[in-house]
Amino acid sequence: MDLDQLHTFLEIVRLKSFSKAALTCFRTQPAISAQVRQLEQELNATLFDRLGTRISLTTAGKIFADYCEQILDLRRRAQDAINELDKMPRGELIVAANEATCLYVLPDVFGEFKNLFPNVQIQVDRSYGSRVVDAVIDNLADFGICQLPIQEKKLQVVLIHTDELKLIVPPGHPLAVAASITPEDLIHHPLLLPKAGTTRSRLNQWMENVEDNTQISMELDSTEMIKRFVMAGLGVSFLSTSSLAEEIREGKLIAISLAPEPMLRRLGLIYRKDKALSKAALGFIQVILNQAASTSGTGLIASGG
Repeated sequence: MDLDQLHTFLEIVRLKSFSKAALTCFRTQPAISAQVRQLEQELNATLFDRLGTRISLTTAGKIFADYCEQILDLRRRAQDAINELDKMPRGELIVAANEATCLYVLPDVFGEFKNLFPNVQIQVDRSYGSRVVDAVIDNLADFGICQLPIQEKKLQVVLIHTDELKLIVPPGHPLAVAASITPEDLIHHPLLLPKAGTTRSRLNQWMENVEDNTQISMELDSTEMIKRFVMAGLGVSFLSTSSLAEEIREGKLIAISLAPEPMLRRLGLIYRKDKALSKAALGFIQVILNQAASTSGTGLIASGG
């Protein structure tokens, strides 16, 4: 049975006439009768008693009529709820990003988005590097924020943030007065490094020529832990400038550029090219682009290929 058959059946019940129902349903009376016969065959029950030109519902017909009304009412409510999404979107968006990005890059984005879409929940999936990309490709996350470049043809990539990775040391540290730091300058200093991710890969490459002489004291998976441990004098580390503003302003940490060239960090918003984007998802993209434009300039860049 289909919804059109249910509507026809209820019109016959309402008008107590096959011929009148045919008019309101814009069908011929034989077509109306055929729909009822199909329902009766499928239900294996007679729905109407026909007494000359008069009809009345059988017991089965009365039961079926009640359920038909519930089904069509539920359909109307479903359609109304879907139509309402255009006015006030609901649901959730899943954003995959690392801890530092969520703490220091996205709060303003999330705040503005919630002002515009208060009924849409944001769920944060804390991931690193390639895991962010995998989460988006596997459709486990709607959006990802990760370091660029990304080489993946399935993804649209938008540059949203640029800052610099720097060495961080506590005030009074022997390296605190340096204008810039080379890998050789770190040979005699214990290092606190991120456990995994793109930043760790880039640092490993930067220190490749001295890796046999470096002292990796700890591997940590938290930006806040790294900062606390450096301030406690347990070693030196590397963080992006966007996560250090407060500590540098208060004189708790010193940030030093890497040599021979500064190590820039470019963050991108990624999402699947083939994914149908809801109004809320499109709103999230617009909010993050507006925030990016107001802080550092942004632009659509080519997806990986």
